[in-house]
Amino acid sequence: MDIMRNRADLTSVMLLTGLLVAASAVAQSGASPTGTSGGAASTQGSATDTSTAKPMKATADTRSGSSSLKATDKTFVRKAAEGGMAEVELGKLAASKASDPEVKSFGQKMVDDHSKANDKLKQVAGQKGVDLPNGMSAKDKALEAKLDKLSGADFDRTYMKEMLKDHQKDVAEFRKEAKRAAADADVKSFASDTLPTLEEHLKMAQDVSKKVGVSTASGTSHSRHSRASRKSAAGSSGR
Repeated sequence: MDIMRNRADLTSVMLLTGLLVAASAVAQSGASPTGTSGGAASTQGSATDTSTAKPMKATADTRSGSSSLKATDKTFVRKAAEGGMAEVELGKLAASKASDPEVKSFGQKMVDDHSKANDKLKQVAGQKGVDLPNGMSAKDKALEAKLDKLSGADFDRTYMKEMLKDHQKDVAEFRKEAKRAAADADVKSFASDTLPTLEEHLKMAQDVSKKVGVSTASGTSHSRHSRASRKSAAGSSGR
């Protein structure tokens, strides 16, 4: 009887041990999927972060690319826009106030041609992400106010003198930009396409200026020429 009882006790102990081992195995198996799931979630989170960061970088690169003009090109575009607006507004003034028909005609041509050029420049600036001025410079506004107070021949001479000076400067700047090797291709194309029109304006400004009594020579060269003429005349009279 004792032997059978001992065997029964041993069997119970073995069964209990087996149950404990099985329970431990189940517990470990349950912990492992949880850990794996956590790791997958972590990996998924990292992947999400990475995929989120990439579009942000792409957006920044796109924005940078849309305004990637060099400082020289940006300056040219903004100055051209500012000058173009002034030509239009001053041209309107000349078309209405000038007394000489040719000055009136010149003013209207400034309105027509520079309005077209300004529209083309706006397209280029929009493509390149360059903010253009909203209006004329303080200097041009002051000139507009000055011209508005003049009339007749005084207006004609003052307006043409400014147009002559402005177009001499504009032609030089557009030629430089059109020939500059490092210039942006679209900005360079705008400068090249607009240059012939500006050269035509300069020729017209020279012709009309002469008609209304504005010298087309610089003050320095005119002064030197006058002194040379006086010396020659004095020498001739002395002989």
